[in-house]
Amino acid sequence: MLCRLSVRWLRPWPALQVRVLDPSLARAPAGGAKSSALPVWAVASVSAVGPSGAGGWYEALATSAPVQSAEDVLLFAHTASGLPWWGSILLTTVALRGAVTLPLAAYQHYILAKVENLQPEIKNIARHLNQEVAVRAHQLGWSKRVARLTYLKTMRRLVSELYVRDNCHPFKATVLVWIQLPMWIFMSIALRNFSTGAAHSEGFSVQEQLTTGGVLWFHDLTALDSTWILPISVGVINLLIVEIFALQKLGKSRFQTYITHFVRAVSVLMIPIAATVPSSIALYWLCSSFMGLSQNLLLRSPRFRQLCRIPLTKLDSDTPYRDLLAAFHSKIISRKSRTF
Repeated sequence: MLCRLSVRWLRPWPALQVRVLDPSLARAPAGGAKSSALPVWAVASVSAVGPSGAGGWYEALATSAPVQSAEDVLLFAHTASGLPWWGSILLTTVALRGAVTLPLAAYQHYILAKVENLQPEIKNIARHLNQEVAVRAHQLGWSKRVARLTYLKTMRRLVSELYVRDNCHPFKATVLVWIQLPMWIFMSIALRNFSTGAAHSEGFSVQEQLTTGGVLWFHDLTALDSTWILPISVGVINLLIVEIFALQKLGKSRFQTYITHFVRAVSVLMIPIAATVPSSIALYWLCSSFMGLSQNLLLRSPRFRQLCRIPLTKLDSDTPYRDLLAAFHSKIISRKSRTF
């Protein structure tokens, strides 16, 4: 198998690493192409992935079929559209988000709405079951532990029957994550392969094309964004998505609060991470996050939810965007009042 040049996020295994002693050599791509302007510490080794699979987990992932498929999608979008590489990345992101993740997100909301509408029935069953278990425990002399276990086991079975009846098991709502996250990873690695000269199109180095395929302040898509505009934008948009989700959930449990704080921390952590990857990847992350924000807002529209046949719930509003602005405003006001 051909050697592929890859930039790693993690340090490779020492036995498989070819160390670069001269910093100037680390910046010189094969074939005399223009330097990628990546820092020396970010340049990884040149490794071969043999037939036996040796070469490390990252080489195996970077040359895997899903990543090669992502490369083919990017190359097809670039060739078919005739757009510069920044436009091809934008077009590919919009197409994948619109064709794959948007329908899955609508299906997720469909399942969650049906689960939400089952809550009154579940609460009614829980109340009656609690009374029946209490009577049975008194008659048979059960201990509190036995009564509690009987209640939980029976309640779990009854709720599962409701989910089966309405075909809305909550696990189905996680399909979006299992599709979107791997797709995001494969696209990111494909762009990293392009940015490090590991892929070619029609005899021309994709890396060389990316060095002039940018726009505005990031003309070189193989270089880092020294202005930090792309990384900060990625973090800000991700935080907006988290805050919109947090405002939508009223009366959150302690676990949900911890999860929200964790996702906020990850969103902030994405800023320095995005500053250490080529601008092509940072641009993809920005486009993906922006599409995620747009998708989140679109799925709040009553007309769009009706078009997707998402059931109405008691939490739905006829003026979702006005309510969202009011919630943001009240949150800011409450923070200011606590500060002073």
